[in-house]
Amino acid sequence: MAMMVRFSDTACHSRTKEAVPMPAVPSGAVGRQPARRPRTTSSPLRSILGLVLAAAVLTAVPPTGASAHAVQPGKDPTLVHTTLGPIVGRDEGRSSGTYSWLGIPYAEPPVGDLRWRAPKTHRSWVDVRRTQRYGSGCPQPGRFFSPSPNGPFYDLAVRDGLQQPVGEEDCLTLNVFRPSTPKRNLPVVFFIHGGSNVVGYSADPMYDGRELARRAEAVVVTVNYRVGIFGWLNAEGSAAGDPLSASGNFGTLDLVNALRFVDQNARKFGGDADNISVMGQSAGAVNVWSLLVSPLARPMVDKAIPLSGGLSTRSVADARAYADRVMQAAKSDHPSSDKNGLDLLRSLSADDLVRVLVRHRLDATPAVIADGTVIPSDPYAVLESGVGRDVPVLAGNTLEEGKLFGSAIAAHKPSDYDRFTLQYLFDPDNPGDLTPSDLLKDEYLPVDKPQGWNEAAAALTEAVFTGINRESLNALARSGNRSLYHYRFDWNQQPAPFDQVYGAVHAIDLPFVFGNFGRSVFSYAFSQQNQPGRLRLSDLMIASIRNFVTKGSPQHRGLGRTWDQWPTSLVLDADDRHVHLGSTTDR
Repeated sequence: MAMMVRFSDTACHSRTKEAVPMPAVPSGAVGRQPARRPRTTSSPLRSILGLVLAAAVLTAVPPTGASAHAVQPGKDPTLVHTTLGPIVGRDEGRSSGTYSWLGIPYAEPPVGDLRWRAPKTHRSWVDVRRTQRYGSGCPQPGRFFSPSPNGPFYDLAVRDGLQQPVGEEDCLTLNVFRPSTPKRNLPVVFFIHGGSNVVGYSADPMYDGRELARRAEAVVVTVNYRVGIFGWLNAEGSAAGDPLSASGNFGTLDLVNALRFVDQNARKFGGDADNISVMGQSAGAVNVWSLLVSPLARPMVDKAIPLSGGLSTRSVADARAYADRVMQAAKSDHPSSDKNGLDLLRSLSADDLVRVLVRHRLDATPAVIADGTVIPSDPYAVLESGVGRDVPVLAGNTLEEGKLFGSAIAAHKPSDYDRFTLQYLFDPDNPGDLTPSDLLKDEYLPVDKPQGWNEAAAALTEAVFTGINRESLNALARSGNRSLYHYRFDWNQQPAPFDQVYGAVHAIDLPFVFGNFGRSVFSYAFSQQNQPGRLRLSDLMIASIRNFVTKGSPQHRGLGRTWDQWPTSLVLDADDRHVHLGSTTDR
């Protein structure tokens, strides 16, 4: 049983990270390895490599002649001279207290010959580029967490895109948010959206980084990357001699490329390139772990915040078998085409390719692929070897992760279209007379009966989420990492019947992490009645993230208790008015 206390004041702690030698990197690695300023604790090998790689990057990036400062006297404070060219963002105003830059292209559009190729760094530009609108989400079959068919928005039309092609191939953009203050050397948070590595987009309103940037005093980055078959496809003969493209890990390579842009430009936005926390949720957390073990990315990962996801990969054999099934399905849908195999897939539009996947139920793409180049063949062995020993990790899970996935076990009574409509239009301040039986099939009711909804969802929670999280954290602990922290999010104060149907469901901690309680997939949950308690809980969580990204520990005085390291978890909960904290130990 978790012991509960109210939050108050206690001392905070921090831990200093030591650098480790950079591992060998395969040749041709997505442009070049990042040039990092050598840390004072770096080994001689890392210092020498840093000088060589810095020279390589300077050769590769056309000089802009711009100052490294984002804010210059007498100029627009959102005018920033990046390594690709000058951009101007938005001053979000005094009420927000932030600047933002939206839709910054970090790689060439992966279209035509660049589809299923390693990302190519975006060509530079000379004229000032306006970065004030989100870029398109990447192509995907519409689901609850997909963009609207109208564009990179969350609106009622999302339901009209369910199981339909949405998004655009020209999608490799990122967004930057920072406080509108003169402060520099701010910690950087690089956030990767979730969605099973099949769906999702950085413009989801839950990921609006303004509030987190302001309250955590950080530069917050959110990123689009290729998902589904566009992001992970390992097909025989697809590489044309390029070992990176042969990996099939295009989504992973997009993230490496985006992280490199952030590493090279952090100081231009007032951030500290030597203090980048890579954060992600669900599949985004899987991708955080993959970047931690990838030789292409791990020198750029200073801290990690994987939420509701662990180190999970698929074999090359699985990926090849999947690619073969996709090519067979495409041929069956396009028998008159004179093309076959990968040539046929390349000839199809993104929308037609998504339709093939949906029609043949092949949209669950194997990802991430343990190819041996981008991702090690035995990633857990690499994790245990010590490559992440000095990377502080703040992980998290929700208590009832599995309650988001009732469709996987046919537990939902309404269709996804009707369920989305009901939840979108639901007024949490006037909940009406809905009951669990309006949303769940009778065999799962009452929810607390033996083999009812609670037990079924708990089995999904363990099988898909908490088990792999436990394995990943334990592997890091065996490597000698002594900065491992974990939380369990128990908040379930939604209006009835959502407190029973969803409760502390997968991803519901994200509005608390980002401080965003406006219109989103979870709007049904946030009422005036539960506002005082949830806002206090969000304040507490953001304060922990602020301390973690700054000092490497989530401990702060406001907790009123010690946040012990893994395998102990801090339990985060609140009633309608007060925060309650506890602890539990995973054995």
